[in-house]
Amino acid sequence: MSAIRLLVLGAVRQHGRAHGYQVRNDLEYWGAHEWSNAKPGSIYHALKQMAKQGLLHAHEIAPSTAGGPPRTEYEITAAGTEEYLALLRESLTSYDQKMDVRSAGIGFIVDLPRGEAVALLEERIRGIEQWRASVTEHYVPEDGPAQLGHIGEIMDLWVHSADADAAWTRGLIARIEGGAYTFAGEGEPFVGVLRDGQENPYATGERHPQDAR
Repeated sequence: MSAIRLLVLGAVRQHGRAHGYQVRNDLEYWGAHEWSNAKPGSIYHALKQMAKQGLLHAHEIAPSTAGGPPRTEYEITAAGTEEYLALLRESLTSYDQKMDVRSAGIGFIVDLPRGEAVALLEERIRGIEQWRASVTEHYVPEDGPAQLGHIGEIMDLWVHSADADAAWTRGLIARIEGGAYTFAGEGEPFVGVLRDGQENPYATGERHPQDAR
């Protein structure tokens, strides 16, 4: 799956309605431009594509007082919400995900009920354990990487990464079960987006032709 779809849908959903520059600014505020493919061109492309697919509704609003073409604001549709939640659940359960997908999933995890979030993370741990078992069919961690020459270092890395991921996920589950954070249905949701006009301390300063819109 692509992290950009999850990130863009999640950002628009948190705003209610948002134009392209707001979405881009939020993703930079979250650092997504550093750990994902959320670059300006891919963000604007995703907005347009998902509007064509019926996942977002595009609203044309009045031009700015400085002039120029009307700005497009996007609002998530019912189909978009369904797609967003499906992507979010997949990002939390599948172990063979890249860091950008996993990070995006954790960033939006509180949009799910607490119990469901825990169940999805437990499913993720089972996936990690199954993947680790498939590696150790050919590699014995106790014997060290040298048993397979320098290629054994790759499998050693895989095993250590799986163990670290499982340990971190168990820690997250414990924090969630201990009452950390506000999940869906528990009260005022967490909203980590920038207010219109709020300065973004992490902005790249890079401009895009569609920023005016």
